[in-house]
Amino acid sequence: MPLTMNKEVFITCAVTGSGGTQDRSPHVPRSPKQIADSAIAAGKAGAAVVHCHVRDPETGAPSRDLQYYREVTDRIRDADVDVVLNLTAGMGGDMVFGTPDAPFPLNEAGTDMIGAAERVAHVAECLPEICTLDCGTMNFAEADYVMTNTPGMLTAMGTMMTQMGVKPEIEAFDTGHLWYAKQLVADGVLDSPALVQLCMGVPWGAPDDLNTFMAMVNNVPDDWTFSAFALGRNQMAYVAAAVLAGGNVRVGLEDNLWLDKGVLAENYQLVERASTIIENMGARVITAQDVRDKLGLVKRAPK
Repeated sequence: MPLTMNKEVFITCAVTGSGGTQDRSPHVPRSPKQIADSAIAAGKAGAAVVHCHVRDPETGAPSRDLQYYREVTDRIRDADVDVVLNLTAGMGGDMVFGTPDAPFPLNEAGTDMIGAAERVAHVAECLPEICTLDCGTMNFAEADYVMTNTPGMLTAMGTMMTQMGVKPEIEAFDTGHLWYAKQLVADGVLDSPALVQLCMGVPWGAPDDLNTFMAMVNNVPDDWTFSAFALGRNQMAYVAAAVLAGGNVRVGLEDNLWLDKGVLAENYQLVERASTIIENMGARVITAQDVRDKLGLVKRAPK
């Protein structure tokens, strides 16, 4: 199909993520203050949306602590820059099996499985405009780790998000995830038009070659809004690819630690570079309020 370039592009900055990057760069924020400060700097650099996980301030390990989410939310909401807040709801679906010959009992150190209501408890309190919904179960990088999101879990979580008035950002790691996302809309669990993030190059989901990317793009309904990203060295290439394919872009330290070869990045620098690429393509980087108007979002104070 012919490409229709997006001329009004919003940038999402994925500030810290939950991967094991905390000891690979001094710029990966750990504490709620560091995460909020990095998000605010990204907003000042041109990011309309900030996507936030939280971490243990001492170890940098991923966390689900509601207190950390609330502090990040309050600091961002009180800042002198306007950004759309996007909180992860992906935590709490981690299942790590034992050995291939003895998968049970599960590896307790790596497994973190909780119920749907607990997975969105911080969303209910913080009331961000957007929260993520990882729309499928998949093998995820490590040998015996499965990211678990069953249809029942997704229906329950999606229903709660819709009832809260928080827009789910569907995280699609493969074409089947888009297939099920469309079913959630057809079932009335999610409102249409939906918002989708195409996650490229995440082992072992969709590879980040352009043929696969366009297969993903072509499976997004025409009236939905999508963004896209790729990991590591292909992050900036996918800024251009996403805009050319009609989408929006995501950059940030969750997905890539490097600005140039041998040069560790900060979030605001990745946003600045993405902005330059977008503007040099002849498109405009839009603001947080533009995104709210486009997606029908309402900025609310946390409970």
